[in-house]
Amino acid sequence: MQFRLDLTVASSQSWVETVIEDFDEFLKDHANCERKASSMAMSFVAKYPDRVDIIPELIDTAVEELEHFRQVYELMEKRGIQLPHSIGQDLYVKALVDNCRSGRIERFMDRLLLASVVETRGAERFKLVADALEDPELKKFYKDLWVSEARHGEIFVHMALRYFDEKDVYDRLKEINEFEGNVISQLPLKPALH
Repeated sequence: MQFRLDLTVASSQSWVETVIEDFDEFLKDHANCERKASSMAMSFVAKYPDRVDIIPELIDTAVEELEHFRQVYELMEKRGIQLPHSIGQDLYVKALVDNCRSGRIERFMDRLLLASVVETRGAERFKLVADALEDPELKKFYKDLWVSEARHGEIFVHMALRYFDEKDVYDRLKEINEFEGNVISQLPLKPALH
């Protein structure tokens, strides 16, 4: 059984070129995304402490995302890049969150599925970056991240299936996935993950 859906819109070669042309700026954004991903996993623990079946997985995911942040930060240090003083609003994630339903149960499902789609997009983009990079160390790093993010895309759907009917999960995942395709295709090109 597949625990994620293929993205409805592929990232463009223009996006890849934009990233490679200003890779230092991409690293700053990537570091911010890893920090936010770790926080997002822990926010599930804080908001849904009664969902005890998935708390260990959420903690593991948060720790892994924090480790990714550490690795990106080490790359930044080698290149003499400082972390930004603030994390700007991610219009991509904001649009996806704004599309979530508001009821407590429905929002729980939507946020899990949103996390799956965001991680799946991250996997797709990390693969594109890995393929475009020439530096062997960076190429390996982004290839490893691609594998990890793809797994995270599946973890969140698997979590949703512990609490919700399979048809309901995949119907809603399809809707969120299609919405995400519309959002990503309208974003301006910049050296950022989203």
